[in-house]
Amino acid sequence: MREYWISLNNINGLGPVRIQRLIEHCGSPKNVLETPPKLLVEKKLIPSSCVNEWKTDKLLDDAHKQLGYCKDNEISVLICTDESYPAYLKEIFAPPPVLYVKGNMKVLSNNALGIVGTRNPTVYGVNCTRFLTAKLCEKVVIVSGLARGIDTVAHECCLDKGGKTAAVLGCGIDRIYPAENKNLAAKILEFGGAIISELPFNKPPHAFHFPRRNRIISALSSVVVIVEGKIRSGALITAKIAAEQGKDILAVPGNIDSEQSGGTNMLIRDGAHALLDTKDIIDLIPFEDRFGLDTDFLNEENKKEFENITEEEKKYLDFIGGKEATVDDIVEGLSVAVQEAAAILFEMEIKGILTCIDGKYSKNKF
Repeated sequence: MREYWISLNNINGLGPVRIQRLIEHCGSPKNVLETPPKLLVEKKLIPSSCVNEWKTDKLLDDAHKQLGYCKDNEISVLICTDESYPAYLKEIFAPPPVLYVKGNMKVLSNNALGIVGTRNPTVYGVNCTRFLTAKLCEKVVIVSGLARGIDTVAHECCLDKGGKTAAVLGCGIDRIYPAENKNLAAKILEFGGAIISELPFNKPPHAFHFPRRNRIISALSSVVVIVEGKIRSGALITAKIAAEQGKDILAVPGNIDSEQSGGTNMLIRDGAHALLDTKDIIDLIPFEDRFGLDTDFLNEENKKEFENITEEEKKYLDFIGGKEATVDDIVEGLSVAVQEAAAILFEMEIKGILTCIDGKYSKNKF
């Protein structure tokens, strides 16, 4: 049966939406391929351009050859009805009918973080990507698109820090784009990651393939991070797709006069979460996806950050926790005098342990 799915996936002009409608109409991929194509054109289920390609024997023969190639090259072929097909991908509208995976399929779990951004990052964007990836790659799988720029930085930093990463291609899995990332792709596989594509073999990296790729990146991710991107950019398309899939989006804020931060600043203005530190990401990972995710490292960071804290100040910090508190809240909660609380809070603000905005104290993130 797999060869029928692959055959449909190989026909130019048939994307996931059309294939899904065809199967709903005909009952199975086999029935679809055995239906006269002119009849499907009359029912407006396929474009007329598909008719010349509708040579069932040749399509099935090509599919068998591809299955043989996949077996010889250790490429897994997942059909959207398989139990091993990634759960998050099954939930989106018109999931990829066929998914080609080379490498470790275990990295396609729900405990993943999508990091994408511009192909022409600034030094600031590169540094932000390295900082975030280095902090989190040992805790979550990093998913990106193997593109130049931010994607490449995220993959490379993840590997340098001993993490696992998955790259989703905008071309067939039998080729790597851009070509200069062939060594990076090989390294991803060598260190337990995966290369993924829904596109048929030999498909070149056309521009219209990348939105399809981006929907897979966001679908596989618990949370999606946009580091840098112009107002009109592929990174912003990924954010739009992620929002449609119900994913939380975090955007790294940048200078208001930076063209490369124009898109991320706009996302924040329009409701995306501003990404200020790694805890912002952890807080947004759905609870059910945190199984096995050790967040103690965040507390360790806090301990290192506040080495000069006194026992008295620690009481105040523990009381405030991850919330905000007024002086009155603290006086009542700790049963201390107003003057004493004000003096300690002032000292903690000077040390940079707390910040106060509109009379409310909270733990300083910077």
